[in-house]
Amino acid sequence: MELRVLQYFLVAAREENITRAAAFLNITQPTLSRQLMQMEEELGVKLFHRGKHHILLTEEGLLLRRRAQEIIDLTIKTERELKHGAEVISGEIAIGCGEARNMKPLSKMMASFQQKYPGASFHIYTAIADDVKERLENGILDMGLLLEPVEISRYHYVRMPMEEKWRVLIRKDSVLAEKKKITPKDLVSHPLIIAKRPSVRNELENWFGQTAEKLHVACTCNLSYNNQMEMVESGVGVAMTMDFSCNHEMLCLRPLEPELTSGCVLVWKKNLKLSPVMTRFVAHVKEYLNHSVFSQ
Repeated sequence: MELRVLQYFLVAAREENITRAAAFLNITQPTLSRQLMQMEEELGVKLFHRGKHHILLTEEGLLLRRRAQEIIDLTIKTERELKHGAEVISGEIAIGCGEARNMKPLSKMMASFQQKYPGASFHIYTAIADDVKERLENGILDMGLLLEPVEISRYHYVRMPMEEKWRVLIRKDSVLAEKKKITPKDLVSHPLIIAKRPSVRNELENWFGQTAEKLHVACTCNLSYNNQMEMVESGVGVAMTMDFSCNHEMLCLRPLEPELTSGCVLVWKKNLKLSPVMTRFVAHVKEYLNHSVFSQ
């Protein structure tokens, strides 16, 4: 498959209409249709459900869209690295992260690095840990900011300075809002919204102890604050979440008793030749963490 044809496919998938896609690409409709059909023949699968006025991706098409975007992103990233390689201090660093308090010290490291190397730039990709790790494996991301527990055998890493503290997100009209701290027994009678990631869920179940068997898990999610707030506000349940600034008029956060915290690590792949700008940034991060005292 040619990169040009993959780009055609992505535009057609986005527009869901051959005529609009062809106009956007500045090619004729028959040319685009022929290229897409040749791609289907080459792959041996049907990529689109074709209607009279629109096209929709098949299951195979959905998979190809994801992979095609990754290929295009990786190509662009590689071109930038090669272009800036000789300059040493120029280039882009792509970092994947979840929603964590440690974005604050990471942001300070990024800012101080750019003061030292103005030609450096960053791309931040926000996603759940599994997605971040997959993109690290594929080379699309250079680093990942991950909530522990993390299987680090495949990674080099530095431990971030701030503890990620667990909280319960509840409605202000809930009986739980009257409590200063929330215990496992307090949550037994309430529907819960908790993390889907197995390793994180195990950490939560260990905190619940013997009460874990009595829990009513109403929903699992990927620790997205916005999604959690919507669900808690709507009455789906109370959410086990990380500490963050909650200024919502209907919601509030309560700490746990006993306290539950998680570490956070910044990782990058082992056995991988780093670009010059990545090599400098890794050294900068280590120096920053060794010499800085960061307030919780």
